[in-house]
Amino acid sequence: MLALVAGLLTAVFFALSTLGSARATRASPAPPAIAGVMGIGALLMAPVAPVTSGPLQVGSPDALAWACLAGMANVGGLLLIYAALRVGAVGIVATIASTEGAIAAVIAVLAGQVLTPAAAGCLAVIVFGVLLAASNGGSEIEDGIVIGRTRSVRSAVLAILAATVFGVGLFAIGRATTALSPAWIVLIGRITGIVLLGLPLLALRRASIPVAARPFVILTGVSEVLGYATYAIGASSNIALTAVLGSMFAPIAAVAAFVLFRERLARRQVAGIVVVVVGVAASAALTTQS
Repeated sequence: MLALVAGLLTAVFFALSTLGSARATRASPAPPAIAGVMGIGALLMAPVAPVTSGPLQVGSPDALAWACLAGMANVGGLLLIYAALRVGAVGIVATIASTEGAIAAVIAVLAGQVLTPAAAGCLAVIVFGVLLAASNGGSEIEDGIVIGRTRSVRSAVLAILAATVFGVGLFAIGRATTALSPAWIVLIGRITGIVLLGLPLLALRRASIPVAARPFVILTGVSEVLGYATYAIGASSNIALTAVLGSMFAPIAAVAAFVLFRERLARRQVAGIVVVVVGVAASAALTTQS
């Protein structure tokens, strides 16, 4: 029961983060908005990490390096996903971004892990779903405005790049967990984001976030941290169930965008979303059970 509730909450929080990002990027340049998200996350995690995991103890410098790499990948992925959300439909961008776990699995295979036939089949299904979701570009509608084909293709490409960078981050997180707790990894990632984006923006006096974007930046920062927290809680009971349910943030975001932003997608794209969700869920179940 714990994993069921936690997994559903994880999906809801990550969907909220996606929706908040979509609105924030329309009202603010991406760098200050993302720096704000990193700052909020750091403020929330700073007291949590030492309380839940004790003082930071780096048994291996490699683990710290992996955690910093995860933070850099998170920042790079967010910059790409914000750019995608600025020009494309939330449902498509979120669906493509949700393939980050599958991409991390591919990276793990390239690093020497063995890919089972079942896992390879799931990856093939995901690729097919992404192609469907990204096809028929130019027919999407958001807030009553038709998204042109050029914007649609651009957003899909940016989302694919974002998923790839996020996949690198997930692989780095996996390597960092050999010596660091998840709470410290998340906090280190947020601090890395502040160093990479926040401090340079402050030095250049470009860190100001427009008033219209601030509620969405706060929503994104808080929901991201809550999503990671509920995932950790659920995974302590049942990793597979929590991972599968957590990956459902993409269809939740797509449905919410349909209601809130009046997004309309082609039937082929909706079918692609369904195929990707099935593939991601199956891949998560296979990965966590192996």
